[in-house]
Amino acid sequence: MSAPAETIKTSRTIAAGSASLWMRQIAAIMRLELKKNFFGKRSFLIYLLALMPIGLLLLVAVVQPAANEWSDFASLPKIFSVIFNGMILRTVIFFGCAWIFMNLFRGEIVDRSLHYYFLSSVRREVLVAGKYISGLVTSVILFGAVTIASMLLLFFAHFFSASARFFFDGAGLSQLFTYVLITVLACIGYGAFFLVVGLFFRNPIIPALLLYGWEWINFLLPPLLKKISVIHYLNSLVPVPISEGPFAVVAEPTPAWIAIPGLVIVTALVLILAGTRIRRMEIRYGSE
Repeated sequence: MSAPAETIKTSRTIAAGSASLWMRQIAAIMRLELKKNFFGKRSFLIYLLALMPIGLLLLVAVVQPAANEWSDFASLPKIFSVIFNGMILRTVIFFGCAWIFMNLFRGEIVDRSLHYYFLSSVRREVLVAGKYISGLVTSVILFGAVTIASMLLLFFAHFFSASARFFFDGAGLSQLFTYVLITVLACIGYGAFFLVVGLFFRNPIIPALLLYGWEWINFLLPPLLKKISVIHYLNSLVPVPISEGPFAVVAEPTPAWIAIPGLVIVTALVLILAGTRIRRMEIRYGSE
Protein backbone atom coordinates (compact mmCIF):
# COMPACT_ATOMS: atom_id res chain seq x y z
CA MET A 1 0.00 0.00 0.00
CA SER A 2 1.33 3.46 -0.89
CA ALA A 3 2.17 6.06 1.74
CA PRO A 4 -0.67 8.46 0.77
CA ALA A 5 -3.22 5.62 1.01
CA GLU A 6 -1.93 4.65 4.44
CA THR A 7 -2.13 8.28 5.55
CA ILE A 8 -5.75 8.58 4.39
CA LYS A 9 -6.69 5.31 6.11
CA THR A 10 -5.01 6.42 9.35
CA SER A 11 -6.78 9.80 9.21
CA ARG A 12 -10.16 8.12 8.75
CA THR A 13 -9.49 5.77 11.67
CA ILE A 14 -8.54 8.69 13.92
CA ALA A 15 -11.64 10.66 12.83
CA ALA A 16 -13.91 7.68 13.52
CA GLY A 17 -12.31 7.17 16.93
CA SER A 18 -12.70 10.85 17.79
CA ALA A 19 -16.37 10.86 16.79
CA SER A 20 -17.00 7.75 18.90
CA LEU A 21 -15.26 9.36 21.88
CA TRP A 22 -17.25 12.58 21.48
CA MET A 23 -20.54 10.66 21.38
CA ARG A 24 -19.65 8.81 24.59
CA GLN A 25 -18.67 12.06 26.26
CA ILE A 26 -21.92 13.74 25.16
CA ALA A 27 -23.90 10.82 26.55
CA ALA A 28 -22.01 10.97 29.87
CA ILE A 29 -22.51 14.74 30.20
CA MET A 30 -26.18 14.38 29.30
CA ARG A 31 -26.76 11.73 32.00
CA LEU A 32 -25.06 13.89 34.62
CA GLU A 33 -26.97 17.02 33.62
CA LEU A 34 -30.31 15.22 33.49
CA LYS A 35 -29.95 14.34 37.17
CA LYS A 36 -29.32 18.01 37.95
CA ASN A 37 -32.22 19.17 35.80
CA PHE A 38 -34.78 16.80 37.30
CA PHE A 39 -33.55 16.52 40.90
CA GLY A 40 -31.28 19.52 41.48
CA LYS A 41 -31.95 22.43 43.79
CA ARG A 42 -33.17 24.57 40.87
CA SER A 43 -35.74 22.05 39.61
CA PHE A 44 -38.55 23.14 41.98
CA LEU A 45 -39.45 26.19 39.90
CA ILE A 46 -39.74 24.04 36.75
CA TYR A 47 -42.22 21.68 38.39
CA LEU A 48 -44.15 24.66 39.74
CA LEU A 49 -44.42 26.14 36.24
CA ALA A 50 -45.42 22.79 34.75
CA LEU A 51 -48.23 22.38 37.28
CA MET A 52 -49.82 25.76 36.48
CA PRO A 53 -52.01 24.73 33.51
CA ILE A 54 -52.71 21.30 35.01
CA GLY A 55 -53.84 22.88 38.27
CA LEU A 56 -56.06 25.33 36.40
CA LEU A 57 -57.69 22.57 34.35
CA LEU A 58 -58.14 20.37 37.43
CA LEU A 59 -60.03 23.27 38.96
CA VAL A 60 -62.12 23.56 35.79
CA ALA A 61 -62.81 19.81 35.99
CA VAL A 62 -64.19 20.23 39.50
CA VAL A 63 -66.00 23.54 38.98
CA GLN A 64 -67.05 24.05 35.37
CA PRO A 65 -67.16 27.75 34.37
CA ALA A 66 -70.62 29.19 33.78
CA ALA A 67 -69.80 30.58 30.32
CA ASN A 68 -71.70 28.87 27.49
CA GLU A 69 -68.51 27.99 25.61
CA TRP A 70 -67.45 25.59 28.36
CA SER A 71 -70.74 23.69 28.06
CA ASP A 72 -70.41 23.26 24.29
CA PHE A 73 -68.09 20.42 23.26
CA ALA A 74 -67.59 21.97 19.81
CA SER A 75 -65.91 24.97 21.48
CA LEU A 76 -63.28 22.92 23.34
CA PRO A 77 -60.70 22.75 20.50
CA LYS A 78 -60.70 26.54 20.31
CA ILE A 79 -60.59 26.90 24.11
CA PHE A 80 -57.58 24.60 24.30
CA SER A 81 -55.87 26.51 21.49
CA VAL A 82 -56.25 29.70 23.57
CA ILE A 83 -54.92 27.97 26.71
CA PHE A 84 -52.03 26.43 24.81
CA ASN A 85 -51.05 29.69 23.11
CA GLY A 86 -51.47 32.01 26.07
CA MET A 87 -50.46 29.89 29.05
CA ILE A 88 -48.55 26.79 27.96
CA LEU A 89 -46.54 28.12 25.01
CA ARG A 90 -45.95 31.77 25.90
CA THR A 91 -45.60 31.34 29.65
CA VAL A 92 -44.85 27.81 30.86
CA ILE A 93 -42.61 26.70 27.98
CA PHE A 94 -40.96 30.11 27.52
CA PHE A 95 -40.00 30.68 31.15
CA GLY A 96 -39.39 26.98 31.72
CA CYS A 97 -36.87 26.88 28.88
CA ALA A 98 -35.34 30.12 30.14
CA TRP A 99 -34.78 28.62 33.58
CA ILE A 100 -33.52 25.24 32.34
CA PHE A 101 -31.18 26.38 29.57
CA MET A 102 -29.79 29.57 31.10
CA ASN A 103 -28.80 27.64 34.22
CA LEU A 104 -26.90 25.01 32.22
CA PHE A 105 -23.86 27.31 32.26
CA ARG A 106 -24.89 30.32 34.33
CA GLY A 107 -25.88 28.04 37.22
CA GLU A 108 -22.47 26.35 37.08
CA ILE A 109 -20.76 29.75 37.23
CA VAL A 110 -22.88 30.83 40.18
CA ASP A 111 -22.08 27.55 41.96
CA ARG A 112 -18.40 27.91 40.99
CA SER A 113 -18.30 24.43 39.50
CA LEU A 114 -17.83 25.07 35.77
CA HIS A 115 -14.03 24.76 36.04
CA TYR A 116 -14.39 21.04 36.73
CA TYR A 117 -15.72 20.59 33.19
CA PHE A 118 -13.07 22.89 31.75
CA LEU A 119 -10.26 20.97 33.46
CA SER A 120 -11.48 17.62 32.10
CA SER A 121 -10.34 16.22 28.76
CA VAL A 122 -13.57 17.21 26.99
CA ARG A 123 -13.79 19.56 24.03
CA ARG A 124 -15.86 22.58 24.95
CA GLU A 125 -18.07 22.13 21.88
CA VAL A 126 -18.84 18.62 23.15
CA LEU A 127 -19.74 20.14 26.52
CA VAL A 128 -22.18 22.53 24.81
CA ALA A 129 -23.77 19.65 22.89
CA GLY A 130 -24.14 17.46 25.98
CA LYS A 131 -25.65 20.23 28.09
CA TYR A 132 -28.01 21.38 25.33
CA ILE A 133 -29.30 17.85 24.70
CA SER A 134 -29.85 17.35 28.43
CA GLY A 135 -31.87 20.56 28.61
CA LEU A 136 -33.80 19.59 25.50
CA VAL A 137 -34.67 16.15 26.86
CA THR A 138 -35.75 17.67 30.19
CA SER A 139 -37.94 20.35 28.64
CA VAL A 140 -39.51 18.04 26.04
CA ILE A 141 -40.42 15.43 28.66
CA LEU A 142 -41.86 17.95 31.13
CA PHE A 143 -43.66 20.28 28.76
CA GLY A 144 -44.73 17.53 26.38
CA ALA A 145 -46.38 15.80 29.34
CA VAL A 146 -47.98 19.11 30.36
CA THR A 147 -49.41 19.60 26.87
CA ILE A 148 -50.84 16.07 26.69
CA ALA A 149 -52.24 16.12 30.25
CA SER A 150 -53.81 19.56 29.77
CA MET A 151 -55.61 18.63 26.57
CA LEU A 152 -56.92 15.34 27.97
CA LEU A 153 -58.07 17.03 31.17
CA LEU A 154 -59.96 19.71 29.29
CA PHE A 155 -61.74 17.30 26.99
CA PHE A 156 -62.40 14.24 29.16
CA ALA A 157 -63.40 15.98 32.41
CA HIS A 158 -67.00 16.72 31.35
CA PHE A 159 -67.40 15.11 27.90
CA PHE A 160 -65.93 11.62 28.21
CA SER A 161 -67.92 9.86 25.45
CA ALA A 162 -67.72 12.75 22.99
CA SER A 163 -64.01 13.15 23.71
CA ALA A 164 -63.35 9.46 23.11
CA ARG A 165 -65.01 9.73 19.70
CA PHE A 166 -63.13 12.96 18.96
CA PHE A 167 -59.74 11.43 19.75
CA PHE A 168 -60.19 7.98 18.28
CA ASP A 169 -62.53 8.67 15.36
CA GLY A 170 -61.99 12.37 14.72
CA ALA A 171 -59.24 14.97 14.59
CA GLY A 172 -58.30 14.75 18.28
CA LEU A 173 -55.15 12.63 18.02
CA SER A 174 -53.93 14.63 15.03
CA GLN A 175 -54.38 17.89 16.94
CA LEU A 176 -52.70 16.45 20.04
CA PHE A 177 -49.72 15.30 17.97
CA THR A 178 -49.43 18.77 16.40
CA TYR A 179 -49.49 20.49 19.79
CA VAL A 180 -46.76 18.15 21.05
CA LEU A 181 -44.72 18.84 17.90
CA ILE A 182 -45.06 22.60 18.53
CA THR A 183 -43.94 22.02 22.12
CA VAL A 184 -40.84 20.16 20.93
CA LEU A 185 -39.99 22.87 18.39
CA ALA A 186 -40.47 25.57 21.03
CA CYS A 187 -38.05 23.76 23.34
CA ILE A 188 -35.54 23.44 20.47
CA GLY A 189 -35.72 27.12 19.50
CA TYR A 190 -36.05 28.79 22.89
CA GLY A 191 -33.54 26.37 24.41
CA ALA A 192 -30.77 27.32 21.99
CA PHE A 193 -31.42 31.03 22.49
CA PHE A 194 -31.39 30.83 26.28
CA LEU A 195 -28.28 28.65 26.28
CA VAL A 196 -26.46 31.42 24.41
CA VAL A 197 -27.92 34.05 26.73
CA GLY A 198 -26.55 32.14 29.72
CA LEU A 199 -23.11 32.13 28.09
CA PHE A 200 -22.97 35.76 26.95
CA PHE A 201 -24.67 37.70 29.75
CA ARG A 202 -23.89 37.90 33.44
CA ASN A 203 -27.47 38.97 34.08
CA PRO A 204 -29.57 36.92 31.63
CA ILE A 205 -32.90 38.19 32.99
CA ILE A 206 -32.85 41.38 30.91
CA PRO A 207 -32.40 39.74 27.47
CA ALA A 208 -34.95 37.08 28.46
CA LEU A 209 -37.54 39.76 29.28
CA LEU A 210 -36.75 41.61 26.05
CA LEU A 211 -37.39 38.44 24.06
CA TYR A 212 -40.58 37.82 26.04
CA GLY A 213 -41.85 41.30 25.14
CA TRP A 214 -40.87 40.82 21.50
CA GLU A 215 -42.77 37.52 21.33
CA TRP A 216 -45.88 39.03 22.93
CA ILE A 217 -46.05 42.05 20.58
CA ASN A 218 -45.50 39.82 17.56
CA PHE A 219 -49.13 40.27 16.46
CA LEU A 220 -48.55 44.04 16.15
CA LEU A 221 -45.41 43.78 14.03
CA PRO A 222 -45.32 44.14 10.23
CA PRO A 223 -45.07 40.85 8.30
CA LEU A 224 -41.30 41.09 7.76
CA LEU A 225 -40.52 41.63 11.44
CA LYS A 226 -42.90 38.86 12.48
CA LYS A 227 -40.52 36.39 10.88
CA ILE A 228 -37.74 37.43 13.29
CA SER A 229 -39.34 35.53 16.15
CA VAL A 230 -39.90 31.98 17.28
CA ILE A 231 -43.59 32.43 18.06
CA HIS A 232 -44.48 33.31 14.45
CA TYR A 233 -43.29 29.93 13.16
CA LEU A 234 -44.91 28.08 16.05
CA ASN A 235 -48.26 29.82 15.55
CA SER A 236 -48.12 28.90 11.87
CA LEU A 237 -48.39 25.23 12.91
CA VAL A 238 -51.29 25.54 15.38
CA PRO A 239 -54.12 23.21 14.24
CA VAL A 240 -56.87 25.54 15.53
CA PRO A 241 -55.94 29.16 14.73
CA ILE A 242 -57.23 31.86 17.08
CA SER A 243 -57.90 35.53 16.50
CA GLU A 244 -55.12 37.88 17.62
CA GLY A 245 -57.49 40.79 18.08
CA PRO A 246 -58.64 43.81 16.09
CA PHE A 247 -55.23 45.51 16.18
CA ALA A 248 -53.27 42.56 14.83
CA VAL A 249 -51.31 42.98 11.60
CA VAL A 250 -52.36 40.14 9.33
CA ALA A 251 -49.57 38.05 7.83
CA GLU A 252 -49.57 34.80 5.92
CA PRO A 253 -48.60 31.84 8.14
CA THR A 254 -45.34 30.19 7.19
CA PRO A 255 -45.88 26.71 5.66
CA ALA A 256 -44.77 23.79 7.83
CA TRP A 257 -42.20 22.66 5.26
CA ILE A 258 -40.46 26.02 5.72
CA ALA A 259 -41.20 26.71 9.40
CA ILE A 260 -39.83 23.44 10.80
CA PRO A 261 -36.52 23.21 8.84
CA GLY A 262 -36.04 26.98 9.23
CA LEU A 263 -36.34 26.79 13.01
CA VAL A 264 -33.96 23.82 13.16
CA ILE A 265 -31.38 25.57 10.95
CA VAL A 266 -31.47 28.76 13.04
CA THR A 267 -31.08 26.64 16.17
CA ALA A 268 -28.01 24.94 14.68
CA LEU A 269 -26.48 28.34 13.88
CA VAL A 270 -27.12 29.56 17.42
CA LEU A 271 -25.47 26.43 18.85
CA ILE A 272 -22.45 26.99 16.59
CA LEU A 273 -22.28 30.51 18.05
CA ALA A 274 -22.41 28.99 21.55
CA GLY A 275 -19.56 26.62 20.66
CA THR A 276 -17.49 29.52 19.34
CA ARG A 277 -18.17 31.56 22.47
CA ILE A 278 -17.29 28.82 24.95
CA ARG A 279 -14.03 28.04 23.13
CA ARG A 280 -12.73 31.49 24.15
CA MET A 281 -14.49 31.64 27.50
CA GLU A 282 -12.48 32.31 30.64
CA ILE A 283 -13.89 31.77 34.12
CA ARG A 284 -13.78 34.68 36.56
CA TYR A 285 -15.77 33.64 39.59
CA GLY A 286 -14.74 36.72 41.52
CA SER A 287 -16.62 39.00 39.08
CA GLU A 288 -19.90 37.06 39.30
